[in-house]
Amino acid sequence: MSGDRHQGPGPDTPSDETAPPRSTADTPVRRLVRMLGPYRHLVACMVAMGTVGAGLNLLGPLLLGRATDVIFAGVVGQGLPAGASQAEVVTRLRAEGHDTLANVVTTVDLVPGQGIDFGRLGGVLAIALGLFVVASLFVLGQERLAATIVRRVVFDLRERVAAKLARLPLGFFDRHPTGDLLSRVTNDVDNLQQVLQQTLSQLLTSVLSIVGVLVLMFAISPLLAVVVLVGVPVAGAVAARTTRRAQPAFARRWDATGALTAHVDEVYTGHSLVRGFDRGEQVERAFDEHNAEVFAAGSRAEYLAGTMEPSMVFVAGLNYIAVVVVGALRVASGSMSIGDVQAFIQYSAQFGRPVALVAEIAGLLQSGLASARRVFEVLDAPEQEPDPVRPARPARVRGRVEFDHVSFRYDADTPVLQDIRLTVEPGRTVAIVGPTGAGKTTLGNLLMRFHEVDDGRILVDGTDIATMTRDELRAGIGPVPQDAWLFHGTIAENIAYGRAGATRDEIVAAARATQVDHFVRTLPDGYDTVLDDRETGLSAGERQLVTVARAFLADPAILVLDEATSSVDTRTEALVRRAMNSLRAGRTSLVIAHRLSTVRDADLIVHLENGRITEAGTHTALLAAGGAYARLHGARFGADTTDPADTDPTDSADPDRVPGLVT
Repeated sequence: MSGDRHQGPGPDTPSDETAPPRSTADTPVRRLVRMLGPYRHLVACMVAMGTVGAGLNLLGPLLLGRATDVIFAGVVGQGLPAGASQAEVVTRLRAEGHDTLANVVTTVDLVPGQGIDFGRLGGVLAIALGLFVVASLFVLGQERLAATIVRRVVFDLRERVAAKLARLPLGFFDRHPTGDLLSRVTNDVDNLQQVLQQTLSQLLTSVLSIVGVLVLMFAISPLLAVVVLVGVPVAGAVAARTTRRAQPAFARRWDATGALTAHVDEVYTGHSLVRGFDRGEQVERAFDEHNAEVFAAGSRAEYLAGTMEPSMVFVAGLNYIAVVVVGALRVASGSMSIGDVQAFIQYSAQFGRPVALVAEIAGLLQSGLASARRVFEVLDAPEQEPDPVRPARPARVRGRVEFDHVSFRYDADTPVLQDIRLTVEPGRTVAIVGPTGAGKTTLGNLLMRFHEVDDGRILVDGTDIATMTRDELRAGIGPVPQDAWLFHGTIAENIAYGRAGATRDEIVAAARATQVDHFVRTLPDGYDTVLDDRETGLSAGERQLVTVARAFLADPAILVLDEATSSVDTRTEALVRRAMNSLRAGRTSLVIAHRLSTVRDADLIVHLENGRITEAGTHTALLAAGGAYARLHGARFGADTTDPADTDPTDSADPDRVPGLVT
């Protein structure tokens, strides 16, 4: 784009960026939960499988406790006199002063004189093994479903972001560095996927385990359950405090990552200038500063998140000691069996693990929510005005363009275009010239509805473009920008970008008409030559010619040529001019140029300055008038009014004697 591209709107956004404000209560968590809505059936299945799996796993300690009681009963019973009942043995032990042993004997079902009942023990262990196997299968199914749900949610999120970017006005991209946007739609989305993948299933399993363990612990011993719950408020307070401190740290981390990505993108794009001006050390220092900021923010975030689990483990360790001590006293008093205490200790450990895991998940979620916030900021950005519900369309497409008292400003206090009145008849060429910052490129952007006018109207074939759909409007306009944008693909594919479904013959015909065919055939693979992201192998002029061929193939009624020759040499300019002459034949053309040699043959030349049309006329008439255009021409070519473009360098006998241009 030319130098008159302004920064996008600030706090006072133009009319093409309107969107209802989102409620502050609509947190990223709620929005993520809503994104699970389309997959509620999968979520229900995941919850069901997780519930069954967690329930079966929780029965394991009970069965193992029963197995311990069977073993203990056999060991104790084997040493007791056979033929006596358990009650008689207890009475004898108390009479002998062995009250503690008597209490322990009362907690198990034993037969004096009989050893371990291996049949009963094997049955209990077989049931426990079966439960663990079935529980593992349910947990595996739950994990698979969770992974599927997360993949689909992130897939939907990426599609929403891509669709949103297509609906955002041009000013949004002016305000946001490309690297930061790339970081939001790649790094942040990937981080969110990883966090959801790690936490969704684990969080469900942990919550179910905590609830189930609490129920079973109260069923076994309410007293010991209360002992365990004493540490919960302490753990909760630690988790809440850590979460509050970790969330802004993760936000700073991902903001810093976005800034680092933007810096790398900027330096990579301009790496030739960085080397040319020997600014490598400065770039490295700037990179080190960004990298250090990411490191510092990430270190603090990871440290705070990492303190949760050790804190929970410490609290769980205190609970474990308390349970062992109180449980031993309960066994000694005959209130509980050894198997019940063993089961309770296992449940206590199972209670501590999910609590610690929930705390760890809370730390991970802070990272995910920080990324989600950055992604949702893109999704919440004000969009361009929607297309009309009942769009209008020209009765006949001829290419007549009229700017009817058009005014526009990016910022409320800085007018860019003021009361522009200009008519371009079908098939005519109008050139827009003027100093940098005059608003030339903005005029073309308004015609293509990259921005909406503040006042006045723009009409195409008598139809206000604001009443047309953008797709239909732009389908009739062929842009050739200053920056020759080519994507990774073959030259043929880049030319065919102008019209979907173009045949190879049509592509070649467009290339021949626009001076592209002759240099393409010199390449090893011809039209199948693959261009990389830097279009290596093509000169600036050759890349520009490809964009002209692309517009030619699109066969638009209106052309917008924005500084199409500003970055090429004089010889290449002549080729581009020939190509553009072929392109402009029979089409309405709006030519934006600094090089006056490219506009001298225009049907009308309009001089734009400070957002207003100062004069208009043909090249000869404007020179004769001695006004702003004549002064601009004199500044470019000196007092001699003979334009160097009058001599076509491609026809020169001596290619080294090509007249130069001062730009």
